[in-house]
Amino acid sequence: MSDLLARARAWAADDPDPQTRAELEALIAQGESPELADRFAGTLEFGTAGLRGELGAGPNRMNRVVVTRAAAGLAAYLVEQLLLEHGHPERASVVIGYDARHSSDLFARDTAEVIAGAGLHALVLPRPLPTPLLAFAIRELGCVAGVMVTASHNPPRDNGYKVYLGDGSQIVPPADGAIAARIAEVGPVAEVPRGEGWRVLGEDVVDGYLDTVAGLAGDGPRDLRLVYTPLHGVGGTSVAQVLETAGFDAPYVVAQQEQPDADFPTVAFPNPEEPGAMDLALALAAERQVDLVVANDPDADRCAAAVPDAHGWRMLRGDEVGALLAHHRLTTGHHGTYACSIVSSSLLGKLAAAAGQPFAETLTGFKWISKVEDLAFGYEEALGYCVDPEHVKDKDGISALLLLCELAAEEKARGRTLVDVLDDIALTHGLHATEQVSVRVTDLADIGAAMDRLRATPPTSLGGLPVETVDDLALGEGGLPPTDGLRYRLGSGARVIVRPSGTEPKLKCYLEVVVPVDAEAGVDAARISAAARLDALRDDIRTATFG
Repeated sequence: MSDLLARARAWAADDPDPQTRAELEALIAQGESPELADRFAGTLEFGTAGLRGELGAGPNRMNRVVVTRAAAGLAAYLVEQLLLEHGHPERASVVIGYDARHSSDLFARDTAEVIAGAGLHALVLPRPLPTPLLAFAIRELGCVAGVMVTASHNPPRDNGYKVYLGDGSQIVPPADGAIAARIAEVGPVAEVPRGEGWRVLGEDVVDGYLDTVAGLAGDGPRDLRLVYTPLHGVGGTSVAQVLETAGFDAPYVVAQQEQPDADFPTVAFPNPEEPGAMDLALALAAERQVDLVVANDPDADRCAAAVPDAHGWRMLRGDEVGALLAHHRLTTGHHGTYACSIVSSSLLGKLAAAAGQPFAETLTGFKWISKVEDLAFGYEEALGYCVDPEHVKDKDGISALLLLCELAAEEKARGRTLVDVLDDIALTHGLHATEQVSVRVTDLADIGAAMDRLRATPPTSLGGLPVETVDDLALGEGGLPPTDGLRYRLGSGARVIVRPSGTEPKLKCYLEVVVPVDAEAGVDAARISAAARLDALRDDIRTATFG
């Protein structure tokens, strides 16, 4: 018997799930194959994003064996830390949430049993619920950690496993490495202790979160016609309750996408940023003649929005929503540090400075933003916003959605729109136009080769603008932890950042241009100029990266 077949048989014998065990046994019966080899080509790596991968049998897939090992490693790490800090782990609790994806409930149950088997209290949220609710529950319940079973906006064949520590934020180094080391020490899953003393929480924690979010909206106008879609995810009932409690009329909901559905049948990718994902919502908006379209991704930690303009409906970019929410928080007196990731627009720093508030820039990922001291507001361009870090120290698509609706209603009462607010900001600070270029690859080696090429022969100009400085982010530029990426600062305030995706086989390029707005020519003229500059940047960075 080959080594591959021997490893596959051993894995199947240790698999507690009859479905994935049968799946693997069927592959073994066919003999060695590329599919079997891929499943055993490595192990899903546990990092700052936790685990994420395609569902299926084998160490290179998401399944109950991988999840059980992750839970056992996390439990060992927590017990070790509690013993070091307090001398006892007995009273410590871990809260576990899950979305409506395939196997999420099973993975949550396995986690609860393993956590309980390690002598910790395991608390499970009562049903499939949004990720920000899990982040809220950690601090609300005084837990030492939390686990969220979700793959966010990944394709339906995927699932994932996010880990938070007791401050309510996602893990960062060195905790991720320490947990990964404990996972590597776990033996056969049949020998992992399991307990039955775990508990399913009631609706109190859910209501506490929803009431806290609804309370973020102050007194003011509530006349706003909305279209909303949860994109087949778990945000629908939460959004409906928050809007009702805050005094808004019920939105028109996209019926085909209203209920959780792990297959996401109406979209190619359940991500509001992907082409076509918002088509049903925009069609309903045109039919109902509403003021605003809002959406969540499937686990409701992101928020997307669309607004009417002279040509119909247009999606707001994540940086535009970030600027609107920052403007709203600044003008309503919320003091503290305003933060965004390095790939987000430079506009936030200018808005914060104009209001006399500190600004911080972090690496990509909310795990870094949530660590900013005295955080008042944080966002990343990939539709993630933290508007209430006191209660949810992570991105929260539901609270962001509510405050965007509040701002839109206030502007509507003045005879204005969100676009008017963006135009005002552009007149004051210049038009900041951003775009992301993503190149999906089938061979991950292509990404490394592209980064090597850029480092070996850095461009001297991009989009007709001179490259003034090059920052190799792998060297820890600007006081940031080292990460694989390159930042080009160009003339006229433009900027390009190139980095590999942390969760998908993509190379991502983040573009930004800044165009002063002439008072007579207006913002539309600046937009035309910015679009041309972005086109030129896009073409040049593609050529520089892949030839």
